[in-house]
Amino acid sequence: MDFDLTWVLWGLPLAFALGWGASRLDLRQWRVASRTAPKAYFRGLNHLLNEQQDQAIDAFIEAVQSDPDTAELHFALGNLFRRRGDYDRAVRVHEHLLVRADLSRKDRDRAQHALALDFLKAGLLDRAEAALHKLEGSDFEGEALLALLSIYERSRDWLQARRVAERLEAAGQGSFTTRLAHYLCEAGDQAQRQGDTALALASFTEACQKAPALARPWLALASLHRQAGQASEAMDALLQLIQQAPQGLPLAASSLADLARSLGREPEAREALQAAQDQAPSLDVTEALASLSPDETAARQHYLDHLGREPSLVIANQWLKGEPLSRPEARQPIQQALDQASAPLKRYRCAACGFEAQQHFWQCPGCQGWDSYPARRVEEL
Repeated sequence: MDFDLTWVLWGLPLAFALGWGASRLDLRQWRVASRTAPKAYFRGLNHLLNEQQDQAIDAFIEAVQSDPDTAELHFALGNLFRRRGDYDRAVRVHEHLLVRADLSRKDRDRAQHALALDFLKAGLLDRAEAALHKLEGSDFEGEALLALLSIYERSRDWLQARRVAERLEAAGQGSFTTRLAHYLCEAGDQAQRQGDTALALASFTEACQKAPALARPWLALASLHRQAGQASEAMDALLQLIQQAPQGLPLAASSLADLARSLGREPEAREALQAAQDQAPSLDVTEALASLSPDETAARQHYLDHLGREPSLVIANQWLKGEPLSRPEARQPIQQALDQASAPLKRYRCAACGFEAQQHFWQCPGCQGWDSYPARRVEEL
């Protein structure tokens, strides 16, 4: 049977026509897709630049629906949900990314980190902790450890916080010596409240050795000795504070004066306090020196010496309490007015966030910063 070339002549143009039609159809679909998804994407970016988060979310949702395989759009959408406080939707977006089989290892770690941040922002600390542990060995390990440190501080799990801080320091993430000393002091305070004096003493002693320039361990050690009836050891700890951490003396001045009077060691305490006062006058040190003075005249002289070096409404108020007035009936209202005016000046203020309090904090209740409270009063700043 002879081969008929007519079919070939007819088939070639037909195949060409079919191929051309298919290419035009694919091109048209690509153009439609490129017209819808990018427009929604750029519209979302425009809303972001204008700080219109709700409109940006709507635009990104539209873009994700047009191209559900785009991971970057999912990351952008999840971050927007988190920033707006819509944590449930942020969690769903990032969990959807994690179950995708085509996601790269790098994007999977990124999604895991984003999911941990969702839980952390939502206050789900146990789920955030579990999510952060899954980032060990990834590029996000350092950030995960810092987040874990924050979780353990918030939950007051000082043993775990200490372990994480030691890992961060070993990894070259910075020095955590001061923070580790605070963790030891927190653990010592817990042990002291539970009646475990031996553990408290060991914790405070280790903290003094780890960060001798930090005032808190010396104060805690002195307080522990004082509660145990060891007044001499308590005073020795406060004298060590003056040598090692003189910036914390205002916090210890009153206790040092009380211990010195009970032990008959007033001259030793006066000498140490006066040496510090000559370097940097302090309201609390002035009060302590006045309380250690042999008579009222000497005590009032300390107030005048302070006023001669630095003006102070608080010290002036203390001096006026012993000064006779020509009209005795005016003493009470004048004294009340002075007490009210000077009271805010006796507070402590966080150097990081400005949070003020009547007592000194080692960790700010406002910003959670460590050692952000100077040992000096508001009037002295």
